[in-house]
Order: sequence, then C-alpha cells, then structure tokens
Amino acid sequence: MIPQPFIHDLLSRVDIVDAIDRHVPLKKAGANFVACCPFHSEKTPSFTVSQTKQFYHCFGCGAHGNAISFLIDYSGLSFVEAVRDLAAYAGMQVPVQQVDTISKQIGANDLSQYRIEGDSSHNSEVSPQDLIDVMQVATQFYREQLKVSEKAIAYLKKRGLSGKTAARFAMGYAPAGWQNLEAVFPDYQSEETRRLLVKAGLVIVNDEARQYDRFRDRIMFPILNQKGQIVGFGGRVLEQEEPKYLNSPETILFEKGRELYNFFSARRAIREANCVVVVEGYMDVIALSQHGIDYAVAALGTATTSFHIQKLLRQTDRIIFCFDGDKAGRKAAWRALENSLALISDGKYLSFLFLPEGEDPDSYVCHYGKESFERQLKQAIPLSEFLFKELCSGINLQTGEGRAKLVNDAKPLLQQVKASALSLILLNRLVELSGISRDELEDLLQVKRISAARKIGNVPRKQQITLYHRLIRMLLYSPDYIAKLDRNLLVECSENTEEFAALKTLVDFLNTHAHLAESKSTPSVLTYLQDSPYRTLLESIESETLEWGDPDDIEMEFLDTLKKLQQIQNKKRMTELHSKSLDKLTDEEKRELQRLAML
Repeated sequence: MIPQPFIHDLLSRVDIVDAIDRHVPLKKAGANFVACCPFHSEKTPSFTVSQTKQFYHCFGCGAHGNAISFLIDYSGLSFVEAVRDLAAYAGMQVPVQQVDTISKQIGANDLSQYRIEGDSSHNSEVSPQDLIDVMQVATQFYREQLKVSEKAIAYLKKRGLSGKTAARFAMGYAPAGWQNLEAVFPDYQSEETRRLLVKAGLVIVNDEARQYDRFRDRIMFPILNQKGQIVGFGGRVLEQEEPKYLNSPETILFEKGRELYNFFSARRAIREANCVVVVEGYMDVIALSQHGIDYAVAALGTATTSFHIQKLLRQTDRIIFCFDGDKAGRKAAWRALENSLALISDGKYLSFLFLPEGEDPDSYVCHYGKESFERQLKQAIPLSEFLFKELCSGINLQTGEGRAKLVNDAKPLLQQVKASALSLILLNRLVELSGISRDELEDLLQVKRISAARKIGNVPRKQQITLYHRLIRMLLYSPDYIAKLDRNLLVECSENTEEFAALKTLVDFLNTHAHLAESKSTPSVLTYLQDSPYRTLLESIESETLEWGDPDDIEMEFLDTLKKLQQIQNKKRMTELHSKSLDKLTDEEKRELQRLAML
C-alpha cells in the first residue's frame, strides 16, 4: 500500500484546481472556482472548488472530496491508480510497497506489509484494512485458479465470455476442496488468521470448531466498493446445485443493501450515457459489458434499496430497471418502485423493462445483440405508468368498491412523492381512474397543496445552527483553533447528539494528529476521515465555509461560540447548586454560586 505521509505530501503539493481543470473546465467565482457538476446533470453550476482548503463540493448532488477522490469518482480509477496519476502529474515518485505474486506463501504475520503506514491495526481487533488485505490476497488466488481450471474455463466459454472479459472483471474460480485457501495462508489454522478469514467471510467455522472455505467449486465475482476496494464476493455454481449464487456474508466491509455490482467500474459510462440499467445478476452485467453496454449494475442478491437508488441518482438522471417478466421479476420491480418514490425529483426518470418470456439481459444480448437490447431499453415503461398498471391489476374499476380499493392502495405511495410536478401528474391520473374529484382526492390522500402565495407568507424562519455546528465549521476551516478550544466546554446535550458525536470525533482526531492542526498548508482534514460514520454531516458543514474569507470575523465567531458555551455551563452549574437547600451547600459552593450570579 501507499504510505500515509506520501499521500499527505501529494495533496499538499498538488493544486486541486489544476487537477480538476484538466478534466472539467473551471471558472473563477469570487474566492472559489465553479463548473457544472460532472457527477450529475445540471444547467447552472453548483460544483464549487476551494483552492484555499483544497476540496470540492457540489450543492446539487452532495459530491465532496479532494483531488484523489475526484479522480476515483470521475475517471473510475482505483485508489492506487488515482494516486499514481496525480503523482505523475506532480512529478512525484510513488513509494508503493508491492503485493507479492500469488505464488509467494502469504501468512497472517506478513499482512502488515500491505497496511498503510500509521495504521493502528496491529492489535487483536480486526480492522477494515486487515480485511481489505485478505480480500486482495484471496482475489489473486481465485484468479490464478481460474487460469488452470479446464472445467471453469469451459463453463465461461459455454456462457460466451471471453478471457479478456473475465480478466477485466477480475473473475476467478474457487476450487472444489474444503481448505484451498490454506495454499496462500500457511497458518490457516492459527487463531489470528482464522479470525481474519471468518471476519472477511471467506471461512466458516462449524459447531465442532472445524473450519472450511465458504466458496467451493464456484466462479468468483469480486465486489468492489465506491473506492475500488474488494469488499466481498459472489460465487456461482458450475452445475445445477443450490444455492445457485452465494454471496459473502455481511461484514464490517460489506453491506449488501449499500453496494452494487460493477458500480465502481461503470460510473464513467453511466455519466456519459446519462443512464444506468439495473439488472438482477452478475452474468447479466458482464454479458452486457462484453457487448458494449457498460452502464449496467446489479443488486447483490437483495432488493433494490433506497441507498442504491440515492447512489445511482447522484450519477445519472435516468434509471432503467431491467428484470425478468415473471412473478419474481415484477415483485423485484415493485420493491424498487416503492423505494424510489421518496427520492425521485422532477427531471429524473425511472422506468421498467420486462424482457420477453424466457429471456434475461444475458441471454437476450447474446441472441439479438446490442442494438436490439438498446431498442428494448427505449420501450421501458415509465414509473408513473407502471405504478398504476400494477395498482389496477386484479381490480374491477367498473365497481365502486374496486375504485375505492385503488384509492386506498395508492394513498401511502402518493404520500411519499416529494417531486411536485410528478405528484400532481400522479394525482390527476388517479382522478381519471377513480372518478373522484381532485379536491376530494386531496382530502382523502392528505396531500393538499398550499398555494405558492400562501407558502411565501408561511415559510418558517431558518433554524439557527447549534454551537456545536459552529465549532465543527470553524475547526474544519482552520484546524489550528483546536489549540484554543477548552475541552471542558464540550458537554453533550440532548438536542443534536449526532452533531456532538461528530464534533467529538473531529476533536479527538485533531488531538492525536497535532501536526495537521499546526500546518498552514494542510488540505481539508476530511481527507483523513473518509471512513467516519459522520462523514456526510462533516462534508455538508465544511461546504458552508466555501464563502468564508475574513480571518477577523472567524476569530470573533470562535470567541463568541466559546463564550456562549461557557454561559451554558454556568447556567447548568447554577441549576445544580440551586437544587440543593442553602444549609447543605459547602462554603466553597456558596462562593461559587455567588460568583456565577455576578457573571
């Protein structure tokens, strides 16, 4: 892996404006630079780059990061590839510690050589980096096994896949034996290695404490996260065994409801086509890609979740769900629709394609080719049409009872829709089908719209940001304020526990990385907090600093925030003292109460 100090030096030396301007032309706008966001479609620039703090933020889709993450998201590079690209641009040599070939015997004690320097994962706890290292070793092993397995090669050829395609998707083969991973983990039976392999989902330990490989006699599909790291596997049987597909279990790296197969590699193609096709299986994605359709992804053996849809809508305006036309496929499509309603906005298009009976994307594109499949995509059913087609299925709209059932079934769905134009369109369609007037339906569905004139008069005042929010903002803008912060003032309140937890995370990080707080050339500290559970909140708050400029104003706000926190502390202490009867107060407490009363 790449030493952390080098990454820090690289980000300090590279100007993010120059790095992004190579790919997306930027224009000066005050203290910052702007452009139309490369990660979603827009006409008015909302993508802002701070040259001072070396980060970008899109106020439209929420994309946020540094020069490295930009290359990962924009160009579809892995983390290492992005660092190499940026280093070459800056004229720096990357001191990479290379992973040995699969032929080298790799034990648990050797895994430390792959860790980023400064990583604190040498204790008994299993860290994400430990698991990423293990997954990389296993991937190389499976790939090498595919090269020498005639059975696996024959299976892939039968499915019409080329060796080039298999290599591009890093496909592999898990042999049929019970403990094949012992070949690359010589201390396979040791407690430390067993813990790593179990936590990675590669090994199972039964009730008799015997361990064996989870994946056996299966074609292996590595699953990458948004950073291009291998976090899980999908394994497909070669024969007619069950289960047909076996996925990695949930781990600290891998959560099926948040990951999409091929999303990392497909992002650039998705943006270029301004479209993504969501299919059901790994082989569907791979077959489509081999035929030149690179903007396809697949859910990992689970329903399409709201997290999946949010992730995809950040990349494109158009999602096409392509499922089998059978009962299971329509059920999966309906679940996708339900999870989309609250997220879709006007200008976004969701549609549903059901291929002819007996066909899936894999078989269809192999039989009829790319052009025919793309013609099918153009015939996909829009969400609004699919919604009412399914709701009306099995209902007799000629009867009052049937129309009442339609309204009842539609109510919880239409209540979720936040897109104003789409909501009106759906409501008007329900008026046509039910025969009930729009005013009556609005009352029944409880979706009564307030006129624009009334809205203007009744807009609530913008909620005042908390003192913790203000502190986070100032520490992100200027980490050296950590030296002036009185930690005793950070007392948790019940109003916004997430902001307090995020502040504590930030303060703890700066306390243990004093050199970052002291350095005047330090880029955004969020560079080092990419895995924090509060990352999204911190990114949102950091974006508020893009218009800051006068150091005196910032200093005054910081001092004012500390003063108000001290006042809260004093008031809390006075309440504690007043809760005691006067005769039970010590002399010292009486003097303290008198002092506080005079403040």
